Amino acid sequence: MNLTRREAVIKLAVLMGASAVGPRLLARSFGLQTPTEFSDADIALLDEIGETIIPATKIPGAKAVGIGAFIAMMVADCYTPTAQAAFKTGLAKLPADYAARHGEKFIGGKAENRTAFLNALDAEQRAHTAANRKKAEGFAAGVSTEEVPPHWFRVARELTILGYFSSEIGYTQALRYLEVPGRYDGNVPYKQGDEWFV
Repeated sequence: MNLTRREAVIKLAVLMGASAVGPRLLARSFGLQTPTEFSDADIALLDEIGETIIPATKIPGAKAVGIGAFIAMMVADCYTPTAQAAFKTGLAKLPADYAARHGEKFIGGKAENRTAFLNALDAEQRAHTAANRKKAEGFAAGVSTEEVPPHWFRVARELTILGYFSSEIGYTQALRYLEVPGRYDGNVPYKQGDEWFV
């Protein structure tokens, strides 16, 4: 079988693409469903949550990197069914809880109200984490105990930070990237507004 260089490159590109997205496509072709399905409304809400956590300034915010789709993919692919269910339940409650507290929709709501609401959720997740730390440690160590899923907002916040700062925008515009860092200098002068080094 003779292949031209062009055909070989095309076949290699298809093969590499299939290795990246293939398992999910293969699962769907066999009728398997991702344990947690996210609607377009869920993705839009996750985008707005991400944008509230990392808002746009002179640098694009979390919404610009498609953080909602990233969070949905990570939850569906990397979390246990129990954690996925807890995440979906918490996410579904957010619009009604926010509207009851602030009398407006979260999407399109005032920035200060959204920030205050997410700060309250963050305090709630810290209390949840502290209260369930022993159970979670026992589960992780293989002790026979029921899994304690992380608070859904902790997952959303951590994935927002991970997704944003591992994106091209986060890595090249929000952080100061040194391709060849050279020596370590623990006393680099810093002035307000400088990007962090990576």
